[in-house]
Amino acid sequence: MMLSVNVIVGVSKGFDKKLQLVGVGYRAAVEGNDLVMNLGFSHPVRMAIPEGLAVKVEENTRIIVSGYDKSAIGQFAATIKKWRPPEPYKGKGIRYMDEVVRRKEGKAGKKK
Repeated sequence: MMLSVNVIVGVSKGFDKKLQLVGVGYRAAVEGNDLVMNLGFSHPVRMAIPEGLAVKVEENTRIIVSGYDKSAIGQFAATIKKWRPPEPYKGKGIRYMDEVVRRKEGKAGKKK
């Protein structure tokens, strides 16, 4: 059986993915084994944290998903992001920390 480098690094150091919530009233919290996010819907979004992953929330707007399985971390982070992908006009939504969101002008360029 061939061990991948990701398995070795995952067990020794661990992986993590950082997400940022951008938008007025967007916030997240960990309640028990659930990640609860207020994303401007009429209801809070509850997501069960998968086995083997740890989720930490800093300053209500930064979510850190960590663990040893790189693909499971990436998958859970992508599912979180899918609720509110960053939109190009105001930049609101959930984005990865290192992600650059291209902004658009909107309404034929703002008159100044």
